[in-house]
Amino acid sequence: MEHVLYESKDKIAAITLNRPEARNAQNKQMLDELDACWTKAAQDDDVRVIVLRSEGTGPFCAGATFDELRSIADEAQGTVFFSGFAHVILAMRRCPQFIIARVHGKAVGGGVGLAAAADYAIAAPEASLRLSELAVGIGPFVVGPVIEHKIGHGHYIAMSVDFDWRDAAWGERTGLYARVAATAGELDDAVASLAHKLAGANPGAMRELKRVFWRGTDHWDTLLYERAAISGALILTPAARAALG
Repeated sequence: MEHVLYESKDKIAAITLNRPEARNAQNKQMLDELDACWTKAAQDDDVRVIVLRSEGTGPFCAGATFDELRSIADEAQGTVFFSGFAHVILAMRRCPQFIIARVHGKAVGGGVGLAAAADYAIAAPEASLRLSELAVGIGPFVVGPVIEHKIGHGHYIAMSVDFDWRDAAWGERTGLYARVAATAGELDDAVASLAHKLAGANPGAMRELKRVFWRGTDHWDTLLYERAAISGALILTPAARAALG
């Protein structure tokens, strides 16, 4: 794989976004590779916990890459692209292992969705959040359900409507982040400590707990793809084309 790295050691799988030169933005290839990585980890009985991280010192994930959005030529192609976000969120939800997100920098759009789809996210103080989709003529349709599930209806509405930046402390207050570390070193220590602790926990108990965490989301198997079609149509509108430049 090119845009996502996969490594497994000592019952811990690490899935790493590997496009630091592009702010770890999500193109179709990255989404496909992420989906494959979650499937691989889910099927590995030796993996007890998964850590999601990204390379570089810049953004954790800048959301969908504009070049990919500009290249969409028709609704079918748009639906396929936005369905990639659905594939990833659903694959994360279906993984029997707990997923820890190490969010070291800014998360935008689909990056917020990744953090929300993790079972436990630990962030750095620089890990601010933004749902910027309305600014480019669409909306956070596919990632919306998982974000709303994590932070609640009101906070999700506010993020979607004003598309302002929110700092990591806000993310912790609303439950998107389980905790915010004081420094990058403390972030790494916290992620490693929790991952090793969970690697020794009962996998059956974690699997059943995860089912409890994501109870009431079975309808996402249909809903997220319906939302992908909405985004696939909106990205072709004159307003969206003008916003993308």
